[in-house]
Amino acid sequence: MNSRSSLRTRLVSSPYVVWSILFIVAPLIFVVYYSFTNSSGNFTLDNISALSKYTPTFLRSIWFGIVATLICLVIAFPLAYIISQKTEKVQRTMVMLVMLPMWMSFLIRTYSWMAILQDTGIINSLLGKIGIGPIHMINTSGSVILGMVYNFLPYMIMPIYSVMAKLDHSMVEAAQDLGGNRLTVIRRCIIPMSMPGVVSGITMVFVPSVSTFYISQKLGGGSFDLIGDVIERQFQQSYNYNLGASLSLVLMVLILLCMAVMNRFTGDEEGMVI
Repeated sequence: MNSRSSLRTRLVSSPYVVWSILFIVAPLIFVVYYSFTNSSGNFTLDNISALSKYTPTFLRSIWFGIVATLICLVIAFPLAYIISQKTEKVQRTMVMLVMLPMWMSFLIRTYSWMAILQDTGIINSLLGKIGIGPIHMINTSGSVILGMVYNFLPYMIMPIYSVMAKLDHSMVEAAQDLGGNRLTVIRRCIIPMSMPGVVSGITMVFVPSVSTFYISQKLGGGSFDLIGDVIERQFQQSYNYNLGASLSLVLMVLILLCMAVMNRFTGDEEGMVI
């Protein structure tokens, strides 16, 4: 009986195993292979050595990603808390409103911000009517970060909300009964218990912010190269797949480090006794 159950389990899981091999494991193997070979297929470390000249680009990408992630966190945490305190009907409506922009194409959302921020755009047109401006907003670092925040904010809100919606409110009531004011309750109860969602949201926002390229091209006007822009050019224009793969490998390592940190913090929170 156990052998039949085991065979059934293997048969059911086999499509997922095949999918993982084809679309996860195999691409990663190709990335590693191209990173350490040249155009002739011979082993080389030249691609890794060439990464040093892209250090400013890596640092700029990481800095933009950190700033965008922090802004998303500052906006998302109170908003997720407010949503979690509403009735179930209101929660569903507010969650739908948060996710509504995600139903549109990523390209359309980014192009919309181009129309809003450019010198002859909607904002400057309104400012011109009251005698202010025009203010140059497009093709700046601020516009790039704004695009990141707008596009990736739901990825911060939803993990935090999903954790807050399941919080044990008896802990909050106990803290209030012991004389804790609202700020103390948030700092000592809600924030620690929400950390798994916070860490998950940070990872989900930081990783795409670091690796994005379309936002920086359209809202930055090509003036602020991010590592995603460099990778895209290596594959689409220079056809230097080896260097592009080595750059992608660095991003892969960065993603794995973020996931390791996330798992560590999540594990610590699960083991906490409040």
